[in-house]
Amino acid sequence: MVAHRQGRNRSQVRRAGAVVALSVRETPIPGLLVISLDLREDNRGWFKENWQREKMLALGLPDFSPVQNNVSFNSSAGATRGIHAEPWDKLVSVATGRIFGAWVDLRAGKTFGRVFTLEMGPETAVFVPRGVGNAFQTLVDATAYSYLVNEHWSPAAKESYTFVNVADDTLGIAWPIPLQRAELSSADQRHPCISDVVPMPTRKVLVVGASGQLGRALQKAIPTAVALGRDQLDLTDREAVAGFGWGGYDVVINAAAYTAVDEAETPAGRRRAWAMNVHALGDLVRAAQRHRLTLVHMSSDYVFDGTAALHDEDEQFSPLGVYGQTKAAGDAVVMSLARHYLLRTSWVIGDGHNFVRTMARLAERGVEPAVVDDQFGRLTFTTEIARCIQHLLAVQAPFGTYNITNSGAPMTWAEIAGRVFQARGRGSDSVKRVTTQAYGDGKSMAPRPRHSTLSLDKIISTGFRPVDAGTSLAEYLDALQPAQEGSAATGT
Repeated sequence: MVAHRQGRNRSQVRRAGAVVALSVRETPIPGLLVISLDLREDNRGWFKENWQREKMLALGLPDFSPVQNNVSFNSSAGATRGIHAEPWDKLVSVATGRIFGAWVDLRAGKTFGRVFTLEMGPETAVFVPRGVGNAFQTLVDATAYSYLVNEHWSPAAKESYTFVNVADDTLGIAWPIPLQRAELSSADQRHPCISDVVPMPTRKVLVVGASGQLGRALQKAIPTAVALGRDQLDLTDREAVAGFGWGGYDVVINAAAYTAVDEAETPAGRRRAWAMNVHALGDLVRAAQRHRLTLVHMSSDYVFDGTAALHDEDEQFSPLGVYGQTKAAGDAVVMSLARHYLLRTSWVIGDGHNFVRTMARLAERGVEPAVVDDQFGRLTFTTEIARCIQHLLAVQAPFGTYNITNSGAPMTWAEIAGRVFQARGRGSDSVKRVTTQAYGDGKSMAPRPRHSTLSLDKIISTGFRPVDAGTSLAEYLDALQPAQEGSAATGT
């Protein structure tokens, strides 16, 4: 293995009064970052901002939310500690003195065993991500080494550490003071060599609400994800959410929602909609904040009143009914979380009861349904949503809101029904086109947005290319077995 070393260089030796701009640079170990601090010296000594969230985040440091600060004081040169990979992130720095630092990637993956070393003093800090082993050797007496970490230490947490021996020659670490003359703890001397180390597992993706249309699509698209249905994790159970073991996950995809649009207008439905789409979501957001999770959440075209023909991500909320109101409130809750992807969809079709299945069944039975012809939008197949989520995570797109539907010209529900009927050997004229008002006459129905077409410019700018809705519809119908049962014929 090759150790990548950065020694003391001219930029690290600063004259009194010199000003060096704060900067962050990458290393050969993914996520391990070196921060050059703005150290201000004068005749009295020096001053530095050792941790400045706003400035450092702007330069690319993760928002790692530290909760504990530890200081290791070392009285003599040659004190050597490590190599320890901990189940949290940390920012390490030198308060006084000078050290030789060594880091080893102990995470499962292709960079396992990669080494980086650096001589550093108070003018430098290093961000060490979870699973990267950390070690240092003091080069002068009275050296104070600081750790800013984002989890509270506990004896139980130490059980999740991964260790490697500082004396393992295969790592290629050139310790300035030979280890035979250094001070090491007996515990550090007993750590295994890299060949015997079990890598620290990478954090997993968690899918909640996995039993629905989107949840099933996500299980197929991300087979390594842990998928939980409501019977395994009920998001409306506050104690269950608070007590869940979130520590093993990095990304949570929330596919759970209350989507009974018409029922939400009833007293009981209204309470259930708010309980799931807002209150439970608030608990999930708090868990994501506490455990530094990336949350992927689904929004809806129902947060808009549908008066605009095309909706972009910056349009203000204007929901017409209770369901839309709860989705808008939930969106606002999610937006309070820094690490979030809010995906706004419309007219979702997947593996389960939906409009397309209903139309296929009616076509096969010879029924001539009345279908709304004055609501406009695009279908969104769950396979497309799953593909989009994978894309955003893979390219590490900026957090925020993204519209995601299939592409193509907007259609009405009646036009979509006509295509389904044609695919089943019936003429599109078998579909009776009616207005929303006529269809809802005598029925208890929630208001629907007239225009549900979402702008796709933002998601396309990330490199994602949505599949044409007509193409996906044809493929879906080809795979659909005859006589599949469906549900509401108005498309919600």
